[in-house]
Amino acid sequence: MVITMNEVEENIYEQVTRNIKKYRKKANMTQAELAEAIGVSHEFIRRIESKKGKKSFSFQTLWNISKVLHVSLDQLVEVDTDEFKNI
Repeated sequence: MVITMNEVEENIYEQVTRNIKKYRKKANMTQAELAEAIGVSHEFIRRIESKKGKKSFSFQTLWNISKVLHVSLDQLVEVDTDEFKNI
């Protein structure tokens, strides 16, 4: 089976957004609180975390989220390699 770059990219974004949600919940923050802390709208965070939402955001946004949640960028971009087995 051939894996396209588009499939890999979508999978990485999905994993990153799951990580954002996981660490936000560990920090006991709501989407609204995270949004306010990084200077974006609640709707923006909701879309990022939504399974059907738009999955694009800047590196600066990712950096800001990591700082607010007190996690490393490595933790936010950590990819579960098992995910690629399902592509």
